[in-house]
Amino acid sequence: MPLTRLTLRQLEAFVLVADMRGFSAAAGRLGLSAQAVSQLVGELEATVGFRLLERTTRRVELSSAGRDYLASAQSVLRHVQAAEMAADDVRNRASGLVRVGAPLVLAATALPQAIQHYVRQRPKVVVRIRDISVDHLVDAVSSGDIDIAIGPDRASGEGVESQAVFDSPWVLWCSPKHPLAARRRIRWSDLHSIPLVAAGRDHEISVERMRLSAPEDQRVVPVDVVDNISTAFGIAAQGLAATLAPAYVGVLAAPFGLVMLRVVAPETVRKVCLYRPVDRSISPAAQGFAEFLIGELGAWAASHGVAGRPVSRKRTVRKSA
Repeated sequence: MPLTRLTLRQLEAFVLVADMRGFSAAAGRLGLSAQAVSQLVGELEATVGFRLLERTTRRVELSSAGRDYLASAQSVLRHVQAAEMAADDVRNRASGLVRVGAPLVLAATALPQAIQHYVRQRPKVVVRIRDISVDHLVDAVSSGDIDIAIGPDRASGEGVESQAVFDSPWVLWCSPKHPLAARRRIRWSDLHSIPLVAAGRDHEISVERMRLSAPEDQRVVPVDVVDNISTAFGIAAQGLAATLAPAYVGVLAAPFGLVMLRVVAPETVRKVCLYRPVDRSISPAAQGFAEFLIGELGAWAASHGVAGRPVSRKRTVRKSA
C-alpha cells in the first residue's frame, strides 16, 4: 500500500472519533461537519482494507481491527506533532547545533562566557567551540567546517563576510622587573633594542608590518616565535623577553604577574571580527547566535578593559587571485 494513499487528516479524524466516541464531538474539534468526518474515516477504512469503527444509531465504537490499528495511528500523529514543534524551534532559533571557531584566547575566555549567557535564553541550542589558529579561521568558515568564527581581522577568504566587533590596541607585556615596566606608555622606537617573543606567525607578521615603514635600524623584529600566547607570557614573566599582543589577550596574563604597557606613536589597533559565509546560508540557530555574539563580545571586551568602543562594520573579504 503506497504511503501517499494515507493522509494525516484521515488519521486525525479516526483518532478523535475513537477518543470522543462520536462523529459530532470530533467534528467540533476539527472544525468540520460530522458528515465530513465520517467521510474521512470511510476513506481511511477503504485505504487500509478493514473496518475501523462499529457504527450504530446510538453509538460509535472501535472494531476489533480498529483497536489494533489505533496505537499505530496515534504514534504517527505524535511524531508529526513532534516534527512540527521541532520546526518551530528551528524557525525561532530556539534549537539547533552551532559550530563556532576561534583562536585559543577567545576560545578559552570570551566564547564560553557568551555561550553560557546564550543557552540560558535558548536551552535547546547546542554551541560547539573549535579552537582554530588565526591563519585557518577564514578558510574554515569558507569550507563549511564551522558555521561562524571570531578572531582578529584577516584580509583573506573567499565569499566570507567580516563584521568588526571591537577594537583592541596592541600592548607590551613584560615582567615587573623589566627596564620598561615603570613607564605607563612606551613608543615603538623604545622597542628596537628590546628582546621580543611573538606568539605565533600571525603575531610575528603583524609586528613586522606595523613597523615596516620605519628605517631598518628602527624596525621591531621578534627574536623568537612560539606557538601559544601562554608560552610567550611564561617567557616574559621570567624576564627573558617581552611580548607584544592585542590587549584582549590580557585575560590570560594575570597569573603570570605581567605589566601591561600601551604602545603609542602611533597607537596600533587590532580589530576582532565575526566571520560568516556569504555564498551559503547558515542555520537559524547559527544566525541567532552570531547576532547575539556581536553585542556580547563588545560588552565582554569593555568589561575587561581590553578594548575601545565596540564597532559595527561589515565588509566582504575575498582571497586574492
